[in-house]
Amino acid sequence: MYKVLSNIKLTKDVYKMVLEGDTSSIIAPGQFINIKLDGLFLRRPISVCDYDDSTITIIYKVVGEGTEHMSNLSAGEMLDCLTGLGNGFDVSKSTKPLLIGGGVGVPPMYNLAKELIKSGQKPAVILGFNTKDEVFYENEFKTLGCNTIITTVDGSYGVKGFVTDAFDKIDFDYFYTCGPLPMFKAVYSATSVSGQFSFEERMGCGFGACMGCTCKTKYGNKRICKDGPVLVKEEIIW
Repeated sequence: MYKVLSNIKLTKDVYKMVLEGDTSSIIAPGQFINIKLDGLFLRRPISVCDYDDSTITIIYKVVGEGTEHMSNLSAGEMLDCLTGLGNGFDVSKSTKPLLIGGGVGVPPMYNLAKELIKSGQKPAVILGFNTKDEVFYENEFKTLGCNTIITTVDGSYGVKGFVTDAFDKIDFDYFYTCGPLPMFKAVYSATSVSGQFSFEERMGCGFGACMGCTCKTKYGNKRICKDGPVLVKEEIIW
């Protein structure tokens, strides 16, 4: 059980929640937690934005009944969470890493950036949004010392266009990304180097038992919740 310490609105429909509890099972950036909500059958998988010895920070977007329920939770309430799920990112693959986050794919990039910095690397970051009003966590990445570029589809802030429209501004030899599928396909096509993709998928159990989130790869079927959510570029089949 985890206690809600805070639950604040970052943008119109994006919230940041800090939970207090055991974090010992989280061992890699890009892992996720699975939250049980009263009255709903399936848990809700949410990526870990950051964590320390006693707290987990998650950022989520209100898109349905489950996340709407979460947005109404107050400090002091308790949540049943499965933690340390998924494989997470491997931070040993790059020397000049680029982190690419789209929308609610931004949160796991934050702890990843911290871990890359701890390992002696200096990541650059591109965060993609539709409009200026949707932008969040720009200052947090800049505070870490990351070269941070914002793109907006409508051009209301930062570079006009998609995340790939800012690739020419960064020198990188490897990338890490999380976001919507159309962004993934664009990143895949626009890059000549290897990278890791953190997939978002509907899940049943969240730990590999139900096989509900299985996808095909070049190396056989993999469960996004257990063998993923992170897959390497070379194994992905579109």
